[in-house]
Amino acid sequence: MMNRRDGSLMRNNGGQVLRGSRIAVAIAIGILLGGFFAVLYPHGLFITDPPAKLRGRIGKSVVQVGLSNCESSEKINMLKSEYITLSENNAMLKKKVRELNERLRLAEQGKDNAEKQVLVLGEQHKAGPFGLVKGLRTNPTVVPDESVNPRLAKILEKVAVGKELIVALANSNVKEMLEVWFTSIKRVGIPNYLVVALDEEIAKFCKSNDVPVYERDPDEGIDSIARTGGNHAVSGLKFRILREFLQLGYSVLLSDVDIVYLQNPFNHLYRDSDVESMSDGHNNMTAYGYNDVFDEPAMGWARYAHTMRIWVYNSGFFYIRPTLPSIELLDRVALRLSKLPNSWDQAVFNEELFFPSHPGYEGLHASRRTMDFYLFMNSKVLFKTVRKDAKLKKLKPVIVHVNYHPDKLPRMKAVVEYYVNGKQDALHPFPDGSDW
Repeated sequence: MMNRRDGSLMRNNGGQVLRGSRIAVAIAIGILLGGFFAVLYPHGLFITDPPAKLRGRIGKSVVQVGLSNCESSEKINMLKSEYITLSENNAMLKKKVRELNERLRLAEQGKDNAEKQVLVLGEQHKAGPFGLVKGLRTNPTVVPDESVNPRLAKILEKVAVGKELIVALANSNVKEMLEVWFTSIKRVGIPNYLVVALDEEIAKFCKSNDVPVYERDPDEGIDSIARTGGNHAVSGLKFRILREFLQLGYSVLLSDVDIVYLQNPFNHLYRDSDVESMSDGHNNMTAYGYNDVFDEPAMGWARYAHTMRIWVYNSGFFYIRPTLPSIELLDRVALRLSKLPNSWDQAVFNEELFFPSHPGYEGLHASRRTMDFYLFMNSKVLFKTVRKDAKLKKLKPVIVHVNYHPDKLPRMKAVVEYYVNGKQDALHPFPDGSDW
C-alpha cells in the first residue's frame, strides 16, 4: 500500500515540473520574438502617424490629385462653352435653312412674284420718292450648265459674241430661202449666227457655204418632224431646241429663214426684258396696244366697255435672255404643242406670254418688250404702208420679215433688190396682200 501511494506522488510531482518548464520556455520564446519585432518594426505593426518622408509622398499625391481635378474642371467648362457655341450656331443654321426652304417653297408655288424677286435678287428695298420708283424689269441670268450639252457648248464658245447669237432652224424644204437669209447676214457683217440643221442635206449645204452649223444628236421625237414637217411644224420645234442654248447661258435672237437682214440687230436691242419680240402690228396702235371700246347698247348707261388690245408678237423673230421665266416660257409652249400638235406655235407663244393668272391658271411672270415695228419690219408694214410713203421709203429697217405673204422667196429677193441694190421699182409688182 505504502509503495503504491509513494509511486503516485512521484508521478504527480514530475508532471508539475514538466509543465513549469514548458511555461518557462514559452515565456522565453515570447520575449525573444518581442525583441525581434521590436528591432524590425520600431514604430509598431499598425502605423497611426506615418513618418515625414511617407507623409511627403502622400501629400504630393494628394496635391497632384487636386490639380488633376482642377484641370478636369477647366476642360469640362471649356467643352461646355464650346457645346453652347456650337448649339447656338446650329440653331442659327437651322433657322437659315428653314427660311431658305420657305423661300424656295414660295418660289416653286409661284404664289408671290415679289418673293421670287427677293429669292433671286437678294434683300428687299425701300420705296424711293414719288415718281422715281422703278420696278424690276431685268431678271438675272441662270448659272450656265455645260453638262447639258458639252458639244454645243464648244460650238457656241466659238460662234457667239458677248454670249449672244442669231439662231435659225432649217430643213431642206427652205433651202433657197436659207441661202438668201445667210447671204444677207454675211453682207451686213454679222459674225455671231448659227444654223441648226434639221437634216443632213442642210448640214452639208451650210458647210459648203462656210456657214456655222450645228447638227443635233438623234432624237426621233424631233427628227420625224424636222425631216418632213412644214413651216409651222418645224417652227414649233424651236421651243424645245432653244432650251439648251439658254441653259448654257446664251441669249438667243431666234430667227425664221424668211427674213432679210439689212443692219446688225444687236445694235438695236434693249436687253432689259426676258423676251424682246417683233410685232405683227402695222401701226402704233396695233403694235404697242390700245384701248378698244366695246359698245353694247342694251346695257344703257353702261353700254361702253373698255378693253385692251395688242396685236400678237411674232414667234419667228424674238430675242430671249437666259432667265428662269424665259426657260419656263419655252417649257410651257413646248408642252402645250406636244399635247395639241395641231396648235399654232405663235398663238400658244402669245397666250403664255400675255394671259394673266386667274382661278385655275397661273400666268407666266416674264418681262417683255415690243420691238420698233419700223426697224424690225413685217411684210404687211412694208408692202401696205412703207413702199407707198415717200418719207418712210427712205427709212432703212434692220430686218424685213416676209411673214404676211406666202410667196416668200420672190418677195425676199425683191427686198434685197430694193434696199441693197437700190432698184426703186423692185417692190412694185407685188400686191399688198396675197392673191388668194
